[in-house]
Amino acid sequence: MKRPAQVLLLVLSGLGLLHASLFSDLCLRYVKEGVRPLLIASGALLLVLGLAAAAFDGRRADDRHGGHDQEREGHHHEHDGHEYEHEYEGHGHEGHGHEGHGHEYGGHGHDHSAAPRIAWLLFLPALSLLFFAPPALGAYTASRAGDQTAAVREQKRFDPLPAASPLPMTLTDFTARVQQDRERGIKGRDIRMTGFVTPGKQGGGWYLTRIIFTCCAADSQSVKVRMYGTAALPANTWVSVTGTWHPRGALGTRSAEAALDVRRATRISQPVNAYTDDLPLTPS
Repeated sequence: MKRPAQVLLLVLSGLGLLHASLFSDLCLRYVKEGVRPLLIASGALLLVLGLAAAAFDGRRADDRHGGHDQEREGHHHEHDGHEYEHEYEGHGHEGHGHEGHGHEYGGHGHDHSAAPRIAWLLFLPALSLLFFAPPALGAYTASRAGDQTAAVREQKRFDPLPAASPLPMTLTDFTARVQQDRERGIKGRDIRMTGFVTPGKQGGGWYLTRIIFTCCAADSQSVKVRMYGTAALPANTWVSVTGTWHPRGALGTRSAEAALDVRRATRISQPVNAYTDDLPLTPS
């Protein structure tokens, strides 16, 4: 990879990061909102470094071009006198020696500092951020996740539930209440939750799902609640569901299934905070 390509890679990488984090919300598919300022700073730094390198290379090329002009002028004046010719020949020997003939920049036209050809593959992620963003995590990832309750914390005490009906809840809070709340405060309550559709394995119903980022997509965890009483919508469809706990197992113990008897399921737009398990920031 030649020097101009390296500079272009810096500029494209910077533009790609700024496009994903500053001029759009693409970065939120892969990292938490709190990481966005770091991505913006990184993109700006790469862009500045690329532009500075391009400007430096341009000035260096101008200086070398000016040096060649002076050399040609010296050759022209060789023919004016024998003494000047000998003086210039001594100077010319120094100028055309093994060290002086461009070895600082990889002499004889060979750039020994060039990166290997495989480095051209670095352009793929840079261009993908600009023109083809990788898809967000969704039902495919959730269906292959491990322990579905890993994101649910152990709680010894639960605050009283508000009197609202239906009661807005996150999937993790619902799961914790179903399996840990000895007071069984969720029994008989109308619950409203928001998530996306993950089909069950081998036609086994469907799940309302949230994927939660601790930092980024690499450490994501899934939490799923089984849905009963309504046909599954297409995978990755965002829905708001309303219903009551599906009585299976002993409520308030680990034997209770995190499940809902659905009375109503409504399609919604993906919320801004799609990769947290907070209540949605968009109306549902």
